[in-house]
Amino acid sequence: MKLIFRAFKATENRELCEKYLAGHIQVLINYGITNITTNNKDWMDWDFVYCVIAEKEDGTVVGGVRTQIADGKYPLPVEKAIGKMDPKIHEIVKHYQPDGVGELCALWNAKEVAGMGLSIMLVRAGIAMLNQVKCNTLMGICADYTLKMFRKVGFVVDNSLGNKGEFVYPNENYVARVLGILNAKDLSTAEEFDRLKMLDLRENPIQKCTEKGANDITIEIEYLLLLK
Repeated sequence: MKLIFRAFKATENRELCEKYLAGHIQVLINYGITNITTNNKDWMDWDFVYCVIAEKEDGTVVGGVRTQIADGKYPLPVEKAIGKMDPKIHEIVKHYQPDGVGELCALWNAKEVAGMGLSIMLVRAGIAMLNQVKCNTLMGICADYTLKMFRKVGFVVDNSLGNKGEFVYPNENYVARVLGILNAKDLSTAEEFDRLKMLDLRENPIQKCTEKGANDITIEIEYLLLLK
């Protein structure tokens, strides 16, 4: 399979934003989830949201992830998700905001590419892109079944929040954990393979390579991660 990983600022490509959202909503519907805090169009008009999408050669969007940078006005998705359960999340975001804090969110991939290992490739690309914007600290929220993947790229569970880092979210069928990368620049908490891959993508944001996914699946990816 051949894919294009394309990075862009949300306000600069409405068409791709719409494709991204449509695919994400369909995945959520497939899992019976309807109350995700990022499931809206507001972010498309914000000047501090950046996306990475995975496209097939025919332009079909089969996955994506985005980052929202805290601006002091609009809360991060994680704040909206757990703020009522634990208000300390607001203090944490405010503390890191002067040096740039954001949240990696709304990760999804289509059913046709499920099980290929595309998610971690998108996450790595999303993190790698952040050297082009002011984001020294990165946060996120994930379910149990994706925790291992997020730890590989450097996220750590914030045990000071909720029940030792755990929250019932987005519904009673799921346990979520709030995550943080203490330094989104040097990626020091990432596993070595993933750290080197992300640093390489920062050094060479436009490149073609063959990625090894799950179950020895190989995917030819053209990375276009240079923001305009």
